[in-house]
Amino acid sequence: MSDSIHHECGIAIVRLLKPLEYYHEKYGTAFYGVQKLQLLMQKMRNRGQDGAGIATIKLNPTPGKRYISRKRSNAPNYLTDLFDMVWARLNNTTDEQRQNPAWLRENMPYMGEVLMGHLRYGTHGDNSIELVHPFHRQNNWVSRNLLLAGNFNMTNVDELFQELVDLGQYPKDKSDTVTVLEKLGHFLDDEVQRLFTWFKADGINNKDINQLIFENLDIQRLLRRSSKKFDGGFVLGGMIGHGDAFLMRDPNGIRPAYWYQDDEIVVGASERPAIQSVFNVRYANVHELQAGHALIIKYNGKVSELPYAEPREKAACSFERIYFSRGNDREIYQERKALGAQLAEPVLEAVGHDLEHTVFSYIPNTAEAAYYGLMEGVDAALNKKKLAQILALGDQITPENMQEIMNVRPRFEKLVHKDEKQRTFIADTKSRNSMVSYVYDVTYGLVQDGVDTLVLLDDSIVRGTTLRDSIVSITARLKPKKIIILSSAPQIRFPDCYGIDMSKMKDFVAFQALVALLMESGQKHLLEETYQRCKNSENLPVEMIRNEVVDLYKLFEYETISNKIAEIVRPADIIPELQLIFQTLDGLHKACALTSGDWYFSGKYPTPGGNRVANRAYINFIENNDARAY
Repeated sequence: MSDSIHHECGIAIVRLLKPLEYYHEKYGTAFYGVQKLQLLMQKMRNRGQDGAGIATIKLNPTPGKRYISRKRSNAPNYLTDLFDMVWARLNNTTDEQRQNPAWLRENMPYMGEVLMGHLRYGTHGDNSIELVHPFHRQNNWVSRNLLLAGNFNMTNVDELFQELVDLGQYPKDKSDTVTVLEKLGHFLDDEVQRLFTWFKADGINNKDINQLIFENLDIQRLLRRSSKKFDGGFVLGGMIGHGDAFLMRDPNGIRPAYWYQDDEIVVGASERPAIQSVFNVRYANVHELQAGHALIIKYNGKVSELPYAEPREKAACSFERIYFSRGNDREIYQERKALGAQLAEPVLEAVGHDLEHTVFSYIPNTAEAAYYGLMEGVDAALNKKKLAQILALGDQITPENMQEIMNVRPRFEKLVHKDEKQRTFIADTKSRNSMVSYVYDVTYGLVQDGVDTLVLLDDSIVRGTTLRDSIVSITARLKPKKIIILSSAPQIRFPDCYGIDMSKMKDFVAFQALVALLMESGQKHLLEETYQRCKNSENLPVEMIRNEVVDLYKLFEYETISNKIAEIVRPADIIPELQLIFQTLDGLHKACALTSGDWYFSGKYPTPGGNRVANRAYINFIENNDARAY
């Protein structure tokens, strides 16, 4: 992606199903669980930028002994820093102690059977250590301790916060993470108290009741009760002090989650390839966590995937498929190739099928898989054309004219290279933008001056600033006749509110194009009318709110908006013509048939709170308010 945007967090849960002695004997180390958690987090590092943390729980602890360990880092090299601190403690032992799993478990931190890790990609707020997951809700009752980490945003934090206040609580913060932690914690307390009261009435002593609570705590019921009002996209991982653990996915399946189990281990993670690589397991053995379901791992090792909410229409985030998730997932790789292939016919029409004078390239690095698909699509179209030419020769076919047809090849080159990010402390904007333009560089000598058309594939275009300030300017130095930018994603028109840092409508170049077209066509009054409808809907029940901005986009053809975007991102001082071709919604759904979550393109939000966020983002634009919409 040429424009850098923040995105979802990553989460990993590991549950050892055997005693530490088992792993020491089979794998030569009692640190097996910590090692696997570290590898999972490294394989999902693409999901973190602001910090990382881990937490572990030891089963059946001795009272007075520490059984919960937690470590977090927000250092620039957060993952290295985190595990340097962890291993500093574990390696501060003798060889004899490291060969004694029982001693390690009794005396060293992070030697628990239940482990959870988190990679943070903050969508707002500062980057203090207090914001790094996992969060810990502490209690002297072992079964009331709750550790929580998540990949989520809630659209209705104000409502959830008010519910806590109405319950008599005084939350220390109004963030969605703290609010969700306290909501789950409240119902955990309630479930534990319910069981305690039940067993106490039978005359069972308090110590024995603890064990009965461990065995009978109903995690499915707990999650169902606590999440009734959740509106958002989320995967939440939790560990309860006595050893129960869960991984829950939102009812629309917006955020991704996968899990794997064998007789040694249970693991859950945000990405399937991480599980496959770390545990060397086949694709078919890694399960996708169903929408509205939770992977529940009881302290006794029983594993189940159970519904905690009524699943709704699945709306898995298509940005995961286009950009965020690692491309070594089989499904995602194939879908990205299909997205590129979908653009072959439109771009061939745009260049008049003149492959002799067209050079295809891509904007590194995430567009690479889509570029392979584009290459295959162009090759397939060319082969079809060659076949027709050969058949048309009939009896006139000769080795020479046959060879002439076969020699035609598309020109695929790596023309754009991403250099290290330029850092500058220059104060004036003009000089700073000049420095930023050198983030990318090009391969010289492959494009014929004033003759060739240069086609560049990007996976998505959000703000368009990198296109304008760097890519288009630097590639124009190759002196092509024309530059065509392809986007394997459709036009990004609406804010996200489920985990991606795209909350300000004014930042989207597609929205800027819409406003410009309304101004130019004498329809400026529609901006004010839409604003009034958004304001009038603010006090409606959330279920009655509709996305008022959608109708504005319907006034213009898709290609008209694309052309206006091209005008916006085209630097004034370049010579080549510039054209933008975006993936269509139909093309997206055809390529990513398993993914229907397209609200940032279509405005069709899967939860009621999404429409409210879209309208708030529009209100903020009209009022020149730079605040987030959620």
